[in-house]
Amino acid sequence: MGRRGVGLGLGGIGGCALPLLLLLLLVLGCEGKRVAVHRNAYATMMYMGTPRDYEFYIAARVMLRSLKHLNVDADLVVIASMDVPPHWVQALEEEDGARVMRVENIKNPYGGENDFGWRFRLTLNKIYAWKLVDYERVVMLDADNLFLQKTDELFQCGQFCAVFINPCIFHTGLFVLQPSMEVFNDMVHEVEIKRSNPDGADQGFIGGYFPDLLDRPMFHPPVNGTRLDGTYRLPLGYQMDASYYYLKLRWSVPCGPNSVITFPGAPWLKPWYWWSWPVLPLGIQWHKQRLQTLGYGTEMSIVLIQAIFYLGIMAVARLARPNLSKLCYRREGKSVFLIQTGFKLIAIWSILAAFVVPFFLIPHTVHPVIGWSLYLLGALSLSCIAINAFLLPVLPVLVPWLGIFGTLLVMAYPWYNDGVVRALSVFGYAFCCSPFLWVSFVKIMSSLNVSLEREAFLPRLVGENASPAGFNKLY
Repeated sequence: MGRRGVGLGLGGIGGCALPLLLLLLLVLGCEGKRVAVHRNAYATMMYMGTPRDYEFYIAARVMLRSLKHLNVDADLVVIASMDVPPHWVQALEEEDGARVMRVENIKNPYGGENDFGWRFRLTLNKIYAWKLVDYERVVMLDADNLFLQKTDELFQCGQFCAVFINPCIFHTGLFVLQPSMEVFNDMVHEVEIKRSNPDGADQGFIGGYFPDLLDRPMFHPPVNGTRLDGTYRLPLGYQMDASYYYLKLRWSVPCGPNSVITFPGAPWLKPWYWWSWPVLPLGIQWHKQRLQTLGYGTEMSIVLIQAIFYLGIMAVARLARPNLSKLCYRREGKSVFLIQTGFKLIAIWSILAAFVVPFFLIPHTVHPVIGWSLYLLGALSLSCIAINAFLLPVLPVLVPWLGIFGTLLVMAYPWYNDGVVRALSVFGYAFCCSPFLWVSFVKIMSSLNVSLEREAFLPRLVGENASPAGFNKLY
């Protein structure tokens, strides 16, 4: 119950019932159900069924911790589906101080349409925010919001308020609502009758439910703290699209508060992924908040194991210096050409694998500096296997490694005037590097041809002259 409800209860039943009320609160607490403490709430949702469930769980926790760090005057609420793991719920309640509302998934009737995105299958759970009737106002949030400052003045807005980051369509990554069971039941009914929905997700459904918001006045919080009625548009500064930042770095909105940044773009470039920085500069800001709030304890054990594994590979490759001389034998005719061609393909694919495999082994939500360092270490160690196994020259094989490292330095340079100059710099660097990549590829193929011609890997059959002893050693 809300703060008002508690006050009315005490006045109606008298002071003698205070122990009973405290006992009731204790029982609710023991059951893991937090009662409302504030009149308003920041809420987000969590559900299962996508390959990125853990990433969004981490993102939601970082956002909740950042709100708590800002000392917001509101409850923190997570609308969690019944299949969210119990230990996640426990962490949200006990460690993050959130109130978790368990709900059944709302069946999405738009899933059979051709243009329906699988990742939107359960996003209609967002309409459960209207069921939080313990609160007077709720700010509903997606997990990819980055708060720059406290935004409690949003609770002064009306029955529904949202930001138009698109000129004609408001975004449902952040909006203000007044909870109402009547509105909730009507929304559920509209879902059941399959109301027109252009994207099959919460964005299209809620946008169609409030079609006239573009014509509503702009929200300006009253200085006396009073709450407004009606529907309002929120200034862009309450939900700045990160693309504005990339277009002109460190750019700020001149017509309102610069409070929240959102990342509605490509799903694989969300700010919590280690590879998003320095590809997208704002990713480091999200990781700064995680470092200050949640930390990286859950991933560091995996990072250490991988680092030790890669260092071990480098040591073994250096000491063992494996070769394939005992695996292949020369044959006459067409088989020689096939063996040589297959040998070259294996060598090239092993080099490519050295730069691809480490990328997928790193925990997705580690800090970008740790992630890129581990990637470069992994690529270097696996490249050592290719160098020693196929007797390849060291520098040509490592040219892509040096190119990737240089690209990171060019993108991470912090003093570009705007995003256009930054993009041109990256393009210019790539243009200058391309001849070196081609030359390194030619040298690798030439080295493979020399090895094959000297029969370093294809010794003759018994009775024929073998290659000189010691040729397979790498000096």
